[in-house]
Amino acid sequence: MNFKNPINEYYHYIVYTLLTIVLLYILLLTSSSKSNNFALSPSQPTKTFNMKMYGDELEEALVGASTEDKMVIIAIVNKAYVEGDKPMLDIFLDGFWLGEGTNDLIKNLLIVAMDQISYRRCKFLHLNCYKLETDGVDFAGEKLYMSKDFIKMMWQRTRFLGDVLKRGYSFIFTDTDVLWLRNPFHNLSLNKSIDLQISSDNFNGNEWSNSNPINTGFYMIRSNNKTIALFDNWYHKKHNSSGLKEQDVLQKLIRTKDFRNLGLKLRFLDTIYFSGFCQNSKDVKAVVTVHANCCRRISAKMADLTAVIHDWKRFKSATLNETLRFQWTPHDHCRDSWRN
Repeated sequence: MNFKNPINEYYHYIVYTLLTIVLLYILLLTSSSKSNNFALSPSQPTKTFNMKMYGDELEEALVGASTEDKMVIIAIVNKAYVEGDKPMLDIFLDGFWLGEGTNDLIKNLLIVAMDQISYRRCKFLHLNCYKLETDGVDFAGEKLYMSKDFIKMMWQRTRFLGDVLKRGYSFIFTDTDVLWLRNPFHNLSLNKSIDLQISSDNFNGNEWSNSNPINTGFYMIRSNNKTIALFDNWYHKKHNSSGLKEQDVLQKLIRTKDFRNLGLKLRFLDTIYFSGFCQNSKDVKAVVTVHANCCRRISAKMADLTAVIHDWKRFKSATLNETLRFQWTPHDHCRDSWRN
């Protein structure tokens, strides 16, 4: 009879185990080497990786906020809009939290900060943020309506938004003094032949009429050659438009032959749905946005927009009879802001 040597068996077992360990180690090294082509090492910052993937910080921010068809919601803030116990940015976000069908839209919202303080606040709120370079101009504090710094800031905004169009992104631009009470996409035409849909201070009843007074605080624009040419033409005219804000220049441009030659299709938004303090919506069951236009100071806007939020909560909890009698709280703070 042949008897197995227990010492030899133990020796073979040790060798087999060691070979197995070595092979597993080699396999792990190979796998790690391959995966390093896609994964970040601990010392490699995320920003550097994303910069290589997207090209630059703006592209990274746009990719992070856009829908699959490259649509972004853009709002621009500075220090004056993020400081205080209840700053304008927080009131603006309240609209998304309290609105109907608006909560999920925050993931498509890109906050563009014009100074470091507002950028830090945006990051603290875990929003999609981008810090706009302002060529050394200080845009941090409140810019009083129609002041020189206000006009400069509006033109800086126009140039930036034109750059977004050139990158192939369509967008809804919204001032942060616009409360989103319902999802606006239900009342904006999704017909891609309409290049620009813009709000009006006082809607005249005809959504195709160029005599509607525009308001650039809320509009939806599609990225194409026509809209890019529009923004280039618009921004170029700032050099011969001393004392005029960008909205006034665009209003004049819309009524010219140059605009008609661009072949853009322009739709004006009804204030029943896209309302403001200049012309309240008469139907709270239909209103989509409320804009604190016709108002001079940020403090007045915040006070009257807070009243709008209270009105909205009151409507949401109202009985049928109370809804029928619903009226907006008068915008007294904004009315009085013109007296100072």
